[in-house]
Amino acid sequence: MIKTWHFVLVIIIAGVLSLFYKGLWGDPRAIPTVLIGTQAPIVSGPEVRTGEMISTGRFQGKVILINFWASWCLECRTEHENLLALNRRFGSNPDFVMLGINYQDREEDARQYLQVNGSNFDHVRDLKGMISIDYGVYGVPETFVIDQKGVIRYKYVGPLVGQAYSYLTESVLQPLLERRPFPSS
Repeated sequence: MIKTWHFVLVIIIAGVLSLFYKGLWGDPRAIPTVLIGTQAPIVSGPEVRTGEMISTGRFQGKVILINFWASWCLECRTEHENLLALNRRFGSNPDFVMLGINYQDREEDARQYLQVNGSNFDHVRDLKGMISIDYGVYGVPETFVIDQKGVIRYKYVGPLVGQAYSYLTESVLQPLLERRPFPSS
């Protein structure tokens, strides 16, 4: 009986240690989403600066990039210039639209952030947190890309800088806008 108990204890400890080991070497940004390949939720809210109601439903047939951000988020500040560059690069394409979703923020702080850092695309306030819940957002920044058929094709957790930015522009947005087949991850 004691030997059986020791054996079970060793197996349990080995299992727990293997989980910790895997966690140490895994990619902390690799948060799986069940939303990839599903219809994107149609969401709406007031634009941060104007208060105009914006709904993603009015952009059907376009590639939509949605970026969740907040004025208090340091990584959001890191990626902000790249977001402006993305819209400068793709914004003139009639099949592309970019939206920021302001996450758990004070309206005044969000407006000031955009005034200080600049903005060349619309930003929707997530007033009750429902947009974030609909998209399964864990925190900010998080970015989603929706194809012309309204299907979520890509999600990235973290700031869009370096390789993440290059991958998004060259391997996600460009193929979708050129209507090339999008590789399934």
